Amino acid sequence: MGEPADSGLVARIGDDPEAFEAFYRDHVQAVLRYATRRTRDPHAAADLVAEVFLAAISAADGYRPELGSPIAWLHGIARNVAASQERRAARIWAAEGRIAGHRLLDGDDIARLEERIDAERASRRLLERVAMLPTGPREVLELVAVDGLSVTEAAKALRISTVAARVRLHRARKALQQPDPNPESALSFSSLLEA
Repeated sequence: MGEPADSGLVARIGDDPEAFEAFYRDHVQAVLRYATRRTRDPHAAADLVAEVFLAAISAADGYRPELGSPIAWLHGIARNVAASQERRAARIWAAEGRIAGHRLLDGDDIARLEERIDAERASRRLLERVAMLPTGPREVLELVAVDGLSVTEAAKALRISTVAARVRLHRARKALQQPDPNPESALSFSSLLEA
């Protein structure tokens, strides 16, 4: 969906159920990815998604396209809702959020959320290990494996020689090949190393 149409859609989600449904379908996967990174509990992830869209309905009339795209606006709402839930977790879980999440999920939904949370757990561990690398090797690894640059392009971006970039990339990959105390992340590490 194009930016202008999506921006106009945001203004209508508070009053138009069809507009809300279209907006929800366009953005629910992005919010679900955010929620599964924030929690290991599938019920809490479902609660967070529901709360984000409820907050979006309430805030729709305040959306200003000149400040950012609808998805950026929605991520800001998700961040605020998640922070609020963390501060008031016991009260929210005991009240409407926890109950609403149970009613919306069936066994297959829970299984899919658990799979997603497990996948995100491995990603979090991978990011932790990459973050522990020294700056030079980490920068080259990120440019090549994450951003898709060639070693030569990464070297130019970092203003180093191609040989230095290759050495740093080799060191980063070698460091990540060391056994990880968390075996759940092995598949993610091997895919990064092959990038």
